[in-house]
Amino acid sequence: MHRVEHVMGFPVSLRIDDAGDFEGAADAVFAWLREVDERFSPFRPDSEVSRMDRGELAESETSPDLAEVLALCEEYRLATGGAFDARLPGRGLDPCAVVKGWSVQRAAGLLAVAGAKRFVLNAGGDVVAAGGPWRVGVRHPDHADQLCTVLELTDGAVATSARYERGDHIIDGRTGRPATGLLSLTVVASSLTEADSVATAAFAMGAEGVGWAAARPGCEVFAVDARRQVLRTAGFPVADEPPATA
Repeated sequence: MHRVEHVMGFPVSLRIDDAGDFEGAADAVFAWLREVDERFSPFRPDSEVSRMDRGELAESETSPDLAEVLALCEEYRLATGGAFDARLPGRGLDPCAVVKGWSVQRAAGLLAVAGAKRFVLNAGGDVVAAGGPWRVGVRHPDHADQLCTVLELTDGAVATSARYERGDHIIDGRTGRPATGLLSLTVVASSLTEADSVATAAFAMGAEGVGWAAARPGCEVFAVDARRQVLRTAGFPVADEPPATA
């Protein structure tokens, strides 16, 4: 089965190659992602995040899910020396950089519980895959119609942070200015929670973030810096063939 819906501001594509009826599981995936958008979006005034940011909820009153997300945000803030920060000066609380990967990984867990073994869930270019091999293309940072690499993913996740979609939107929390040391940075990890958070955190660090991300256990990295040099860890799973799907 194959389904695409627009959730959280980007297209989410689900493909399941297993035999059987997985419509109910797909319904649960998209219902969960819509719930996440309603609860955690800083752009919705009635969301839990917005209410907390306005002081209407104390940290002790937050849901376990939001407490988990905020703990992850704090983990990456400390790990990057403040380059990654969900509470930038002059801005409201914005945990989106963690929420996306965390929520999509949990959605993938719903599929696994429902018995799906071969699937790919693509959320705006960030992918969770199972039962591969799947081939995933990484967009060229300068040319939207070209790929700069293709990787092979069996069971795991891949996420890219870049400047090509939203410009200089990732802020280095240490300086308060846009991070401009990299054009794109892709991370492969066992979960999208890790891959997406590490990719954003490393991008915020600039050029030094490549080495930081590469040193994270279980992470493989492909980056294009501001001079258009390619930096890649030895274990990054580059495929030999063009992407089949995803």
